[in-house]
Amino acid sequence: MARDLTSSKPAKRSLAPMVLVFLCTLAPIVAAFVVYMNPQWWPEDASNYGELVTPQRPMPAPEALKLTTLDGKPFDLQSLKGKWLLVAADGAACPESCARKLYITRNTHASQGKNVDRLTRVWFITDDAQVPDKVLQAYQGTVMLRADPDQLARYLLARDAAAGQPGLADPIWVIDPLGNLMMQYPADADGVKVRKDISKLVYNSRIG
Repeated sequence: MARDLTSSKPAKRSLAPMVLVFLCTLAPIVAAFVVYMNPQWWPEDASNYGELVTPQRPMPAPEALKLTTLDGKPFDLQSLKGKWLLVAADGAACPESCARKLYITRNTHASQGKNVDRLTRVWFITDDAQVPDKVLQAYQGTVMLRADPDQLARYLLARDAAAGQPGLADPIWVIDPLGNLMMQYPADADGVKVRKDISKLVYNSRIG
């Protein structure tokens, strides 16, 4: 009797189960990203202490926001993409109100535990004066950058400083790892609430 050779061939396995598992794994990440990028969809009970910037504003190009380090070297803010940025702006003399903002950002950063490396502190200095040594020492680890206040206001406040706006030195801002300015805290922000807000934001985020 002739042997049926076709019966010995292994059955072809379908890729459908593998594709289905992959899609099920990917779906929560895509959903979280889409919801994050659309804060208007967030549930009412998921409110933040900070005020959401709507619409979110992307980092400007280097020519639109010219920055330099304290030793005069050009700096591209977009080089910090991939990190959560805690941002403040003020004059180099750094009065008490400025020191308070830097203190809040420093403590908020330091309190993030295993997520500490996901954040960076940035201080935009809005004049050419010398930064006091005590400020340099107290806030080591903060990225200190000199910025033109007009250009900075167009980015942080979405308006022209030359038009006569107060408040550039008031808030603390948050820039997400994708480079979007997405949240701000008031001048009299509660440091404990800022810390808890950032902890929740970073913990729940799948980016950065």
